[in-house]
Amino acid sequence: MRRSLAGVALAVTSMVALSFLIPLAALVMSLVKEQSVTAAEQRAAALAPVLTLTTDPNALRESAASLDATERLVVHLPDAAALGTSRAPAALLERAQQGRESISQAIPDGWICLQPVVLPGDRVAVIENFVPEQELTRGVRASWAVMLLLAVGLIGGSVLVADRLGAKVVRSSKRLAHASQALGQGNLDARVEPMGPKELRDAGLAFNAMAHRMTELLAVERELVADLSHRLRTPLTALHLASERMGASPESARVEAAVCELETELQAIITAARTPLAVGPMGQGMLGTEPGASHPATGEVPTGPRCEAADVVRRRTAFWAVLAEQQDRTCSLDITQEPTPVALSDDDLAAVVDALIGNVFRHTPSGTPFGVRVVRTALAVELVVEDAGPGIPEPDRALSRGSSTGSSGLGLDIARRAATVTGGSTQITRGPRGGAHITVSFELATPVPSGRRTRTSRRRTGRPRGRSQG
Repeated sequence: MRRSLAGVALAVTSMVALSFLIPLAALVMSLVKEQSVTAAEQRAAALAPVLTLTTDPNALRESAASLDATERLVVHLPDAAALGTSRAPAALLERAQQGRESISQAIPDGWICLQPVVLPGDRVAVIENFVPEQELTRGVRASWAVMLLLAVGLIGGSVLVADRLGAKVVRSSKRLAHASQALGQGNLDARVEPMGPKELRDAGLAFNAMAHRMTELLAVERELVADLSHRLRTPLTALHLASERMGASPESARVEAAVCELETELQAIITAARTPLAVGPMGQGMLGTEPGASHPATGEVPTGPRCEAADVVRRRTAFWAVLAEQQDRTCSLDITQEPTPVALSDDDLAAVVDALIGNVFRHTPSGTPFGVRVVRTALAVELVVEDAGPGIPEPDRALSRGSSTGSSGLGLDIARRAATVTGGSTQITRGPRGGAHITVSFELATPVPSGRRTRTSRRRTGRPRGRSQG
């Protein structure tokens, strides 16, 4: 591209320069010639008055010397020899004398000017002024050389400017191409710094937006795969418990082997679905806006999914209470009587409850009591799950997906993301029972405008959906 732009600049500038230089060079030559001829004619006309007064050769020579044209001015007197060396052709001289005609024309060695002068007695004298060829072209070559240098400078400057502009465009295009290749090869962090002309800057901004959106979509897709896979951990927990109660038998051994194989495959799916992509809270990016953000076209705040937290917690705790009874666990439930609307679907909030209670079953021994509470504050709904187990030694690490030891690292991360998407938070401390005390705070959902209905996911019934903390 740089070579093409330089070639275009060279061609265009050369044509423009030639279109001006050729006429200008001809004009300069014509002006120099015209000035030389005019000067010769003026010298001849200046000597004519002297010739009308006297024909004395000495006086005429003095007059010619005063005009700085002693060698060029020749006076042809009637019936006398010419004063000076004549270069005029005989035919032209005879025509000027007989026809009394002023003649100015080119001859082989230069330019000749013949000026007839009528003397007393009706005699005719002719003043000849010769202009050599060098005088007719004096300074022309120097002028042409200056114009040629200016033209070369202009052409070189235009080519240099075009090359620099082309280099900037090429550099921007190459960076955009390299970033596109890197993105196509799987480097999702590939970005380009917008530079160059406005069109290329817009293309760079569009590429960055596309790459960012692609990263978000891939992250959300992987999160979804990991979450869906992780939800199968609760049925596996129930199967483990059921196989343990079956006693030692060939059938129970086969069931236990099948459950272990299924758990191995499920763990492999979760591990493969993990990605280092940076994504926002749960649900962010799926619809292209964050929760509570206004719609870009209408400016309205979408209501989104909503559910009553107390109902979901009560329903899921009732299910887990059956498993707790089988393991001799004491399960306490304390739910506020106030309304507890949160901006989550039934499925998402149930997943949080299953993850937190499932952690109790997975990471504490049988017989360990636990409690579930739902508290309504002025601005939030708090879900508290505590147990009398060993607790969580590294709370910050447990909240990071894939960082907790010996598990998938998804359970507490699901609770954290669900809280964050509503504007809440998650805290892990050591509770009064001596074990883990997990508080998940959900911001209260905004009231639904009259005449509008919110859509929530269908309520789940049947099999448990517990999750591990990781």
